[in-house]
Amino acid sequence: MMSIQNPVPATIDATLEMLTSEDYVAGRALATVLFLSLRMQRPLFLEGEAGVGKTEIAKVLAKALDRPLIRLQCYEGLDVASAVYEWNYPAQMLEIRLAEATGEDDKSAIERSIFSEKHLIRRPVLQALGGVAGRAPVFLIDELDRTDEAFEAFLLEILSDYQVTIPELGTIKAEEPPIVIITSNRTREIHDALKRRCLYHWVDYPTADVELEIVRRKVPGCHAELSRQVVAYVQHLRQMDLFKSPGVAETIDWATALTELDRLALDPETVSDTIGTLLKYQDDIARIEGSAGRELLAEVKAELAASV
Repeated sequence: MMSIQNPVPATIDATLEMLTSEDYVAGRALATVLFLSLRMQRPLFLEGEAGVGKTEIAKVLAKALDRPLIRLQCYEGLDVASAVYEWNYPAQMLEIRLAEATGEDDKSAIERSIFSEKHLIRRPVLQALGGVAGRAPVFLIDELDRTDEAFEAFLLEILSDYQVTIPELGTIKAEEPPIVIITSNRTREIHDALKRRCLYHWVDYPTADVELEIVRRKVPGCHAELSRQVVAYVQHLRQMDLFKSPGVAETIDWATALTELDRLALDPETVSDTIGTLLKYQDDIARIEGSAGRELLAEVKAELAASV
């Protein structure tokens, strides 16, 4: 049995310190629900807009706890063969032909051979259940809302008992339950039956102070005044009626792009030239082009000057 190299945090403060040590800026509410999820061995269901840092939580956990990260990226039409397991049919056919060539006529022996572990292709769900005690993986089920309700119901069974039944092999049960993080961008509602088995947290857009700290940590080369202007500009954009407000990931990308261009402050031309790293829909970009964009930037700079 492998010993735990990095045990789960013993307190909420320790959980907060763990996240901070990996440059993930989180509030106490998130640290609390994450701590409880780890201690109670319950899946953590994270909901929120795209780009607010839900997926990053699983990555940070895996790194901080020194656990493997297994990711199931959800999409429409995801099925058992892609998510759980499937058989290596070419290898099975080859073994059958070899058995025939050698004169093997024991059908039971052939069946046991072809439906054995060596021909089993483990997909993310089965990989997540295969972790050893003391080092169970972090299992990220990303963007669950993209799948259909049938797969959601199938997943419900797995999360209830942390086991999968393979007709040809029997039941495979996790030696130790994985650390499960489920994310949703809320493009559709997830069934209450699944939510009841999880602890829940809504990951919102950060406040200006928190987002500024995130930029300082993630883009350390960004000039201090530029960081303040970038965050203030993004905060103002989120108050507008846009098709898709920029997430934290876009804020980081924009600050990185401006740093690569050696900018020290925002100006209308720079905003216009680099807005594609922040906004991803033409209708949104069109709303802040021209005089509207200049007015927004002037408002941002005026507010920052008044706050000094």
